[in-house]
Amino acid sequence: MFRSRLQGDLLAVLLVVPGTELTLTALATRTGGSLAAVQREATRLEDAGILRSRRIGNARLVSADPASPAVAPLAELVTLSFGPVQVLAEEFADVDGIDVLEVFGSWAARHRGERGAPPADVDVLVVGTPDRDAVHDAATRAEERIGLPVNATVVAPGRWGTGADGFVTRVRESPRVPVPRG
Repeated sequence: MFRSRLQGDLLAVLLVVPGTELTLTALATRTGGSLAAVQREATRLEDAGILRSRRIGNARLVSADPASPAVAPLAELVTLSFGPVQVLAEEFADVDGIDVLEVFGSWAARHRGERGAPPADVDVLVVGTPDRDAVHDAATRAEERIGLPVNATVVAPGRWGTGADGFVTRVRESPRVPVPRG
């Protein structure tokens, strides 16, 4: 659907969190693309009216063009294809011992249509008995790709099953977005 993985990753960085504005160098770092390739994609997307840029000294800052009628629907599509849920699915794919993997908190609430400020982080519920270092490592990799802090909370299956404590009750009653497991 997108021209390339780089284009999808670039759009995800700039559209998933409203108001994101980054230099081409920062975009290259976040997407793993070369500076030249990121510059070409940003220029194509700017020519298409999806992105805009401005210069401060030698730096070219790129952001979504809020005046474009295509940005909102494209942001939804990019979020589904390259956003936090997809990134989490990829980064947690090799972590054994996970029974349930879901996003909760403000990101899930905004994704489900609740109004509010843009999320400042991504909260991840991990139900199971995974290696906590592996969970931490996956969350760190996801954080680098998403550009927001990723807070993973591991809950034992018995605790999740009984739902007897305040945290579990709050999470169960809040919007959640399942993360597909391979």
